[in-house]
Amino acid sequence: MNEKQTDTQNTSYSLASKVKDYFELTKFTLSFTVVFSCVICYLLATKIVGYNLAMILILFLAGMLITGSANAINQAVEKDTDAQMKRTGKRPVASGRMKQSEAYVFAAVAGVVGCWMMWYFFNLSSAMLSLFSLFLYAFIYTPLKKVNSIAVLIGAFPGAFPCLIGWVAGNDDFAMGGWILFGIQFLWQFPHFWAIAWVSHTDYSRVGFKLLPSDKGPTKFTALQAVMYSVLMIPVGILPHYFGLTGQVSMYILILCNLFMVVQSLRLYKEMDVKAARRVMFSSYIYLPIVLLALLADKIH
Repeated sequence: MNEKQTDTQNTSYSLASKVKDYFELTKFTLSFTVVFSCVICYLLATKIVGYNLAMILILFLAGMLITGSANAINQAVEKDTDAQMKRTGKRPVASGRMKQSEAYVFAAVAGVVGCWMMWYFFNLSSAMLSLFSLFLYAFIYTPLKKVNSIAVLIGAFPGAFPCLIGWVAGNDDFAMGGWILFGIQFLWQFPHFWAIAWVSHTDYSRVGFKLLPSDKGPTKFTALQAVMYSVLMIPVGILPHYFGLTGQVSMYILILCNLFMVVQSLRLYKEMDVKAARRVMFSSYIYLPIVLLALLADKIH
């Protein structure tokens, strides 16, 4: 192999490594899940007749840029914290593969471009809500995690705003339908996130994160909170049908899914171990796409 071929291979490897680092910086899988919610809620907006693939792709790209920006700021701010945890120690900024300043530059460019796209292609309301969501996640929720467990409540707002952003992008209003979709994802986050915090409690407590509702860590009180929010998801899941957004079939699917989450949370309360918390966590991952796709499939036009 000659020197030119070696240089070409090295360049290709470096480029591939950099692309991989940016995927990790934006937490691509998490961002995809968030934007998926936004797109589904955009399609559920009542004024949309038919599906414009170009607009869906633009919304997806804008959402990935905005969410990626928030995640990049999160990793830049928590560089030292991430480096101390097994789960996050290999992230690009934490590991030293990417400079903190590079992450901030990327976050600024991605955030500005993403919000501009929301304004230019959709409307000012969705752009402003996107900007507010980014700010709340990156600059309020992120530093608050080391202060008080109320961070989970604060973080649930930017976590659920994608549903409202998608609705507003399609309707340019803050009608009841958008708030119902927001409410479904808002409540879902509590059992979901507390299950994650339960599983990762050792790592989180080591770096000073206060993410469980009890100062004593994984307790009956924490499990009871997961049960309570899972129960609250049941009446909220009926609202899309009650307000004429979707049909009866999806209502039954949502009731079954919500009961399933209640059962898993009750098992956590009974068993009080990481295995049960992991079941709640994976159940919540399955819950969201089933619920959103059921609502979309049963949309009343």
